[in-house]
Amino acid sequence: MQSQVQYSLADMIRGQMFEGFLLVKSAEQRTSANGSKYLDMTLGDRSGEVNSKMWDGTCAPPKALSVMKIRGMMLEYNNRPQLRVDKMREPGEKDQVDMSLLIPCAPRPAAEMREELFERVRAIRDEKLRQLVLLRLEDAGDRLDYYPAAQRLHHAERSGLLHHTSTMLKGAAALCELYPALDGDLLAAGVILHDLCKITEMNANEVGLASEYTLEGQLVGHLVQGVAEINRLGREIGMDEELRIMLEHMILSHHDMPEYGSPKRPMFPEAEVLHTLDLLDARMYEMQRALEAVQPGSFTERIWSLERKLYRREK
Repeated sequence: MQSQVQYSLADMIRGQMFEGFLLVKSAEQRTSANGSKYLDMTLGDRSGEVNSKMWDGTCAPPKALSVMKIRGMMLEYNNRPQLRVDKMREPGEKDQVDMSLLIPCAPRPAAEMREELFERVRAIRDEKLRQLVLLRLEDAGDRLDYYPAAQRLHHAERSGLLHHTSTMLKGAAALCELYPALDGDLLAAGVILHDLCKITEMNANEVGLASEYTLEGQLVGHLVQGVAEINRLGREIGMDEELRIMLEHMILSHHDMPEYGSPKRPMFPEAEVLHTLDLLDARMYEMQRALEAVQPGSFTERIWSLERKLYRREK
């Protein structure tokens, strides 16, 4: 099998051959009426998903949320599209899989966003604060490159956590110029750390999709997890107590109100700005995604997370 074709599942018609990479949404081995085994799968890309059958019963079902190289033909069954899979294999080292064709991805490369993030960390003047942020990023490791910021809703995309963080860092820099009394280093540290424990709150694979929330994520949550890590590391490295507690408060209060998970509301300017940037970036992301799905001059459906419809301007 050669390189991936450029058309998407939504563009395919009956009788058309497909050759390329697809995301496995589900797969299981089943037995037909005549006793032969086959694979029943749901395969997808960014444009949609399709029921797929592979009649070779000797193949083991691929793992859910894995990427497979597929060759087959688009057919119909009960007036619905169905992909007949003739060959299937895992991607090899020489394969160049464009994940942006399969799932929502951040609009910028992870390596580029990561370098900007570390450049900002290196500029933090307080040695202990800089050390703490670097230690937390070291704990995150390579997961930072592909983790989404949510299972659904804002920045639920490959490298979504980096995308969300990098956008907020740019917003923080702009607001620090507008309000010079802000401690830019403290605000930047809060931006970088505020959602970092989503890496332990959710289970996500290298594809960049979160399959479920972890036990720790469900029972504790990323706000409390984040505070606990800052407290632990801050004490270990001998960080200034007041600065450590202020950073803990920023993480704890960035959802603003108890009904959104914060037991404390922001109680100093940097904490307030962190909350505002977080809310703004999340809403702008959700609005943009919703408006992209409708025609100019029309309204979206009611978006439950925003509790309103949105209008896409005509010109």
